[in-house]
Amino acid sequence: MGRFLFVVPPLHGHINPTISVGQALRDRGHTVAWAGYPDPAASLLTGEADLLPVFEALPSDILQDLEGKSRSLRGASALHFLWENFQLPLARAMVEGVERAVDLFEPDVLVADQQALAGAVVARRRGLHWATSATTTAELTDLFARLPRIREWIEQALVDLQREFGVPAEAMEKGDLRFSEQLVLVFSTPELVGWPKFPAEYAFVGPSMVGRPQREPFPWEWLDERPRVLVSLGTVNAEMGQRFYAAVLEAFKRPDRQVILVAPPLLVGPTPEHILVRDRVPQLALLQRVDAVVCHGGHNTVCESLARGLPLVVCPIKDDQPVIADQVAKSGAGVRVRFGRIRPAALESAVDDVLQNPAYRLAAEHIGASFRKAGGELQAARRLEALI
Repeated sequence: MGRFLFVVPPLHGHINPTISVGQALRDRGHTVAWAGYPDPAASLLTGEADLLPVFEALPSDILQDLEGKSRSLRGASALHFLWENFQLPLARAMVEGVERAVDLFEPDVLVADQQALAGAVVARRRGLHWATSATTTAELTDLFARLPRIREWIEQALVDLQREFGVPAEAMEKGDLRFSEQLVLVFSTPELVGWPKFPAEYAFVGPSMVGRPQREPFPWEWLDERPRVLVSLGTVNAEMGQRFYAAVLEAFKRPDRQVILVAPPLLVGPTPEHILVRDRVPQLALLQRVDAVVCHGGHNTVCESLARGLPLVVCPIKDDQPVIADQVAKSGAGVRVRFGRIRPAALESAVDDVLQNPAYRLAAEHIGASFRKAGGELQAARRLEALI
């Protein structure tokens, strides 16, 4: 039996897929732990999961940047900010804590999230067996094709990061720090990603969802026989959210369907009886009871929806979301609409389209079937076992 250590960033969407994989490994007799920040990891992991905190809290300067100016950036500026003000500082902040976790836990295999670069640095420096957890597929594509200067800057920054923490030259020569040369777990399938040829170490296992705790209450008795639409944007700032939520209320003013809007109720205001506003929902359970999903293109929400054959309307905001939105549109499983200049009529038309045109649901069901065939958390566990 082996010992597996997941190194995760302080991001819900990057921790969630590892929970099911960790449970699958435990079910097969292995010992599993996570290294990360208590907030939010402690609230997401089950009671039996071991969390080895890298530090008590995310450094205040990183947190302030995330909560402030990052939310107003788009395109190249947003990507540059993400790396310069979040990913690279986070890596430097986490290395010491990951080293302590490795000393304490003594893993046979270290699994590093793409945005927890400290895990990759420590694995290469120590010569550990390690895998990449690719919880979003955007960077598997040529995300920087139109931004060659940013691509070059990131590549050099990753080299400099490894040199800074003493990664041996021969280990650095094994390739991009974001992608393990031993195993890259991709929580999607080529049917959605759309690029058919990847190296043999890339394992497309589909979404990892089984066994994730769902603690949020929900008034299930509110649901009736009308078509149901889930609308969720993840975390956006007040100004952006208020504009979009106003468009949602106008787009769905007809009472012929039920809408579950995931948003801070104070930002939305009064709503008619057919629109329910909740700040959090048990999403996995709710997806089994709706007919379509409107979302921002977060990888987890997209894959969780497609796993249930649900067509999508995707309103990408920034970061990897435009890439994921394009994947959905090209697959035929949904429609992409503009977030920044969203018009209620356009949103209403897009939702009507995916609800009424069976081609979208058929495409979504096709991708969902590819997810089930890929094997999910069980296949991920098997691939990780092979590294021992």
